[in-house]
Amino acid sequence: MSKLNLDQNLINRGREAARRIAEDTQKFIDVHSTVAVERTIARLYGIDGVDDAGVPLPNVIVEHVKNAGGLTKGIAYYIANAVINTGLTPQEIAEGVARGEIDICRLPEKPMEEVAAKAQELAIPTVERIKNNRKYREDFIKNIGEGPKPYLYVIVATGNIYEDVIQAQSAARQGADVIAVIRTTGQSLLDYVPYGATTEGFGGTYATQENFRIMRKALDEVGQELGRYIRLCNYCSGLCMPEIAAMGAMERLDVMLNDALYGILFRDINMQRTLVDQFFSRVINGYAGVIINTGEDNYLTTADAVEAAHTVLASQFINEQFALKAGLPEEQMGLGHAFEMDPSLENGFLLELAQAQMAREIFPKAPLKYMPPTKFMTGNIFRGHIQDALFNAISIWTNQGIQLLGMMSEAIHTPFISERALSIENARYVFNNMKSIGDEVEFKKDGIIVNRAKEVLSKAVDLLEEIEREGLFSTIEQGKFGDVKRSRTGGKGLDGVFTKDAEYFNPFIPLMLGGDR
Repeated sequence: MSKLNLDQNLINRGREAARRIAEDTQKFIDVHSTVAVERTIARLYGIDGVDDAGVPLPNVIVEHVKNAGGLTKGIAYYIANAVINTGLTPQEIAEGVARGEIDICRLPEKPMEEVAAKAQELAIPTVERIKNNRKYREDFIKNIGEGPKPYLYVIVATGNIYEDVIQAQSAARQGADVIAVIRTTGQSLLDYVPYGATTEGFGGTYATQENFRIMRKALDEVGQELGRYIRLCNYCSGLCMPEIAAMGAMERLDVMLNDALYGILFRDINMQRTLVDQFFSRVINGYAGVIINTGEDNYLTTADAVEAAHTVLASQFINEQFALKAGLPEEQMGLGHAFEMDPSLENGFLLELAQAQMAREIFPKAPLKYMPPTKFMTGNIFRGHIQDALFNAISIWTNQGIQLLGMMSEAIHTPFISERALSIENARYVFNNMKSIGDEVEFKKDGIIVNRAKEVLSKAVDLLEEIEREGLFSTIEQGKFGDVKRSRTGGKGLDGVFTKDAEYFNPFIPLMLGGDR
């Protein structure tokens, strides 16, 4: 039952408007692909490594076909046709292309039915690998266990994957349930995925498949030691969104930052590119059992938390519908929001509580991702620790799913290991002492909390119905999310978007969409 006495008809209106927005946008997505999608298909076929110049082989083979004017047919066609013609593996074909020994655009074209059948046959081993990874995770949790919700989520960001391992295992021993390896600054703007283990990064560590493998192994080791599964998180956002989703699925990551709008608004990546890329990335995440984290919390770093709260809810509705389109169930939607009220605001805690409870009631199955205060952290570590305690109180009160722990030194430096330990201690103390407060406390009818939630919901539905009338592309151009305006033909990556021709196919989508759950 709704503690906020929310109008279910209004919620249904908002969800229906978001569904129609997603369906309208999906019409564009279905007839377009991108170079990132095609590189992802190449990676899922087992193509990895770099050429003599250090260029990733997925980039090499996709650019080879693009430069020949054939990419509208899809890379899956060319790889499968080349395998039939040469008897080589996709990896051997990519290496031959890189050496200039094979031109896959000039090979004899086999019958489409034969090529499509071969493309599907080649896809099955990786699909099975991803399915087995999911089963391993599920069996580990069933037989050994995991931490209780809200999961305690902390970050490591040394720039060196081997140093990250040391910090991650330390954090797990201190009580963390999810370890997020922060990406090096600017990686979301690279139109390729770096290769191999990396030891240098600024503000984080490069997301590479080898780095994923190293950290996954380390967390499995410490998980066995502690008797609970430790989740690994990274970022499949930016210009390589679906590629990194595929790498994460192959190396058994558990949580991935993945948002339909974040890259557009906060990294100025072209909206057409992002919306096409997010679909395939979510198909992969859905099949792999990965919990996605969406980025609505970022709206409140550029817009006011009081005035813009309804845009957070509207975006959550839209992200939910895009995820459903990709076959990703509600139980894997870590829809984002954040504790970002100005601490000097009277009754700011009540407004935060209203927002969090509202999200919990509207998305009851979603493992909501709750983000800590950052915008109004000043460097006063004592006040910051109190702000984080209030944030933790709302999380346990409203039954959030994933709690990204705040650090007392936010806005000063990358946290020390000792500060992370104090943050975990803070959260565990609050969670234990307030464990059942959500079951015990009811909200005053027509009080501040109830009225605030109703106001935000009403504004969000109005905005969603306005977006439905105008279209998502136009809405983004007008700056209605996060006070950030973006052009439909501007930003980074538009030259990597293309219209599919009638013979285009991607065998991984039918194999993964909806999975075999």
